[in-house]
Amino acid sequence: MTIVGVLALQGDFPEHRAAFAKVVGPNGVQLIRTARELAKVDALVLPGGESTAISELLDKGGLRVALTERIGRGLPVLGTCAGLIVLAQRLETSSGGRDPVSLGALDVTVRRNDYGRQRESFEAPVRVEGLRGPKFPGVFIRAPRILEVGRAVQPFAWRDEEVVGVRAGAIWGLTFHPELSGDSRVAEAFLAENVPGA
Repeated sequence: MTIVGVLALQGDFPEHRAAFAKVVGPNGVQLIRTARELAKVDALVLPGGESTAISELLDKGGLRVALTERIGRGLPVLGTCAGLIVLAQRLETSSGGRDPVSLGALDVTVRRNDYGRQRESFEAPVRVEGLRGPKFPGVFIRAPRILEVGRAVQPFAWRDEEVVGVRAGAIWGLTFHPELSGDSRVAEAFLAENVPGA
């Protein structure tokens, strides 16, 4: 059985758990808080939330080293919103609050909260490469912005002409929240492409 882990230190991990349960069933999703739990998963979701808090809790719980090692060995990872920030190699200084210590796993430059505060959150259609049917209903909540994309990174999702989703092999990063859309196509595509037999 495929086991999808959802990092459950802070943020909207219950929503991610519910979204992936629709794809792999409730027994196929595990909330991850320890390195021992991380060792048992076939893929991992880094959820939206507060990127600085997530980063600090990775250190307090001793998960940063284990996570970095597993990503280095090819663990498929989907980072959404704050999860993308935690994955990014470079963070451009944002106007509010401290920027987190990131994992440096995805060759992009990202700026936190670049669309504004909570009241500037919005929904917009997103064109996702490879998805059949209508555009994906993107939910942008205090979203980061992708400013630069490295050579090994492939854009695969756009809001109008702006890049809002990138991937480098099995590491995917999104500025929006697919788990809040009610649409499971991104979760399905992530697993179909990166986890054989999922």
